[in-house]
Amino acid sequence: MSENLQNATLSCVTPKLTMPMKTSSFYGVFLTLVMCGLLSHSTHAQVLNQPTAAPNPNLGSTDAWTSACASASFNEYFVNFTWNPPLVDSNNEFILELSDASGDFGSPRELDRASDKNTEFDFDFSFAVPEDVQGENYRFRVRSTSPAVTSPSSDAFSIYYIGYSSPILISQDASGVIPPGGTLEVCDGSSITIETHNVPDAGTYQYKWYRSGTPLSETSNALVVSQSGMYYVEIDYGINCSGSANTLSNTIEVVITTPLGVAINTPSTTTLCPSESVTLDANISGMDYLYTWFQGGDIVSGPTVDASSYIIDGATSGFEGDYSVRIEGAGICAEQSSAITISSAADFTVSRINEPNLVLLPGQDQILEVSTTALSPTYQWYQDGVAISGETSSSITINEPGIFYAEVTQNGGACTLPAKNSEETTVVLPNSFEVIIDYVGTYSDCSVENTTLTVLQINALDADGNRSDVTSSLRSSFTYQWLKDDAVLPGLTADELTLNDVSDNGFYTVQGSITTFNATSNPLSIRLASNETIDITSSGLQLCDGVTVTLSTTTDLTGLSYTWTKDGAMVSTTETELIVTETGTYQLAISSDGCPIQSNDIVITDFDASVVVIDAGDNLVFPEGSSETVTASGASSYAWYDQGNNLISSTDSVTLSEEGVYLVIASVGDCQISQTITVSYRDNFEIPNVITANGDGINDLWIIPNSYSNNAEVSVIIYNEKGEEVINENGYRNNWPESSIAFAKKNQIFYYKIKNARETLRQGTITVIK
Repeated sequence: MSENLQNATLSCVTPKLTMPMKTSSFYGVFLTLVMCGLLSHSTHAQVLNQPTAAPNPNLGSTDAWTSACASASFNEYFVNFTWNPPLVDSNNEFILELSDASGDFGSPRELDRASDKNTEFDFDFSFAVPEDVQGENYRFRVRSTSPAVTSPSSDAFSIYYIGYSSPILISQDASGVIPPGGTLEVCDGSSITIETHNVPDAGTYQYKWYRSGTPLSETSNALVVSQSGMYYVEIDYGINCSGSANTLSNTIEVVITTPLGVAINTPSTTTLCPSESVTLDANISGMDYLYTWFQGGDIVSGPTVDASSYIIDGATSGFEGDYSVRIEGAGICAEQSSAITISSAADFTVSRINEPNLVLLPGQDQILEVSTTALSPTYQWYQDGVAISGETSSSITINEPGIFYAEVTQNGGACTLPAKNSEETTVVLPNSFEVIIDYVGTYSDCSVENTTLTVLQINALDADGNRSDVTSSLRSSFTYQWLKDDAVLPGLTADELTLNDVSDNGFYTVQGSITTFNATSNPLSIRLASNETIDITSSGLQLCDGVTVTLSTTTDLTGLSYTWTKDGAMVSTTETELIVTETGTYQLAISSDGCPIQSNDIVITDFDASVVVIDAGDNLVFPEGSSETVTASGASSYAWYDQGNNLISSTDSVTLSEEGVYLVIASVGDCQISQTITVSYRDNFEIPNVITANGDGINDLWIIPNSYSNNAEVSVIIYNEKGEEVINENGYRNNWPESSIAFAKKNQIFYYKIKNARETLRQGTITVIK
């Protein structure tokens, strides 16, 4: 026996493997794995060990890293990984994964993968730190893909990508303006915000803020300050990386002071005519303070030194509003006054009350009217741009066409103002009317079961064909009569019509009348969908050899227009019952007033023999004198026959006690499936461990009991002394060794394993004597 074989035998007595093992020694221990049963994935799993930090070979270092401070200038790290046999599959990949900052692998991040390490038990992964990784408790793990095994997670590591590594600049509200001397005065009871203004993507980092050297709890890039102190900030890259990043900011000193109580003195007036102005004065002046004047939230002046006054001009458009002033300067806090409202004393409005388009019907007058906010108004009405003598009130009665408006003048008051004109009103004498109807909401033929028609618009047409929209003024004055297919619909005289039955399908118009005028609207087509249903049934749902399926319906199709479809394509328009010979989705559609009524879908498929399951295989082996019960499922009926073609059972199971070939015929609808089962008595002899392959016809082949041979669920594996597979097959046919095999030695030892899907059934040695 070879030295490797001797070592393998000893290892099986006292199993002990020292791992990780180098590739060069793999084949020397392979036979040990075979004999000890360690090569089976079903009984032993690979052991993936905890990954550990490793030195960077490109730096010549022998020390493993303890924390990672990556940046654009350096970002290369290594992790060592070891694993123990059995071997992984040839298509396996090892994947290095990173947790989140808390060490959780709920959504792991892939850092590296290796597909060429399936025979290396000790190797390094390399990886670069992703730019969004920042935290103290990151962990690694390694996962294999075939078989699927996951290693324990590594120890926790501090890992940061240093995306910004320059000194930070901070200012009030991130304005970019660093205060003179680095000092900001803040009024007692108020607060300001200090914020970084030079860090790109500032919100992606966490920060450490300090007040006079004391760490604060705020971790964003902005800090609300209401206490005196020296404030500065740095990006938090952890204990090990923050110092190397050098991000410490400038310092801003905040001083809390008492406010001066700035206010605007009461002005001489708060309402201005266009020719007037008013000066606003702050109650604090001089002292070289900066003054900023606001209208609402907008700056209108400053900041300017000693600009304690601001002039508002009534001739300036949009001067009306709320005005306030802010002061700031050395030794005082920035403070803003309450607002004073300045308004216009001159403005007034003129509004038209009637509709913009009016119609003069025969024998009728129209009244036009305006309203105004002028305090003491006078009026003058115009027709086609010419003043109408004597029409000087807020309303006018007219009986002829034209374009009319009123001119309004404000008399007295504080200001002298120009006159204002109202909006124009167009008054027409109609030559005819046009009535337009439309659907209410969305409508399309055959898609809805109800809809409403409405009078959408009424136009007055003059002698030249010009249109004026008079819907709002005359819609309620018209009388209406609805027609279907040019026939009057008695009693339907409203300006809207609701339709909700297929019997309502047709073409609709409405006649509109007012005084001596009559107009017929445009026509609208109505084709409502039917709420009827149609059902189709099937004689079966599966096709098989010689078996077809018939589709039918209980609806009487006589005299109807209908279509059978398969997968949306027409297959017949004449058959009341459809014979199906192809798989697909079938449907029947009946035409109702031009709209189809769709049936339910019926899906026809090919017969699937796999639905019938028999709990025994093709070969059944049991000891003579005993019996086995075989059960089938998935069919609607069963017939069991012995080898003499005698029916022995018509239920889903049968008990067999005699050798022979049995037949079961299972029916699913009109389709059938048959299967034979061969029953053999179990052999009583043991598995031989010696054969004489000398060609004399006696004991030339390795014959094993029929409970193992010719069984597709059982695999037989034979190894030579080197641990190489000689055969590996399911359903072994008692035919090894073949006569053509040449043996290297007169007496040669082989090793076998007999397995099913779950376990190793037998194993041992075979001595071949020549």
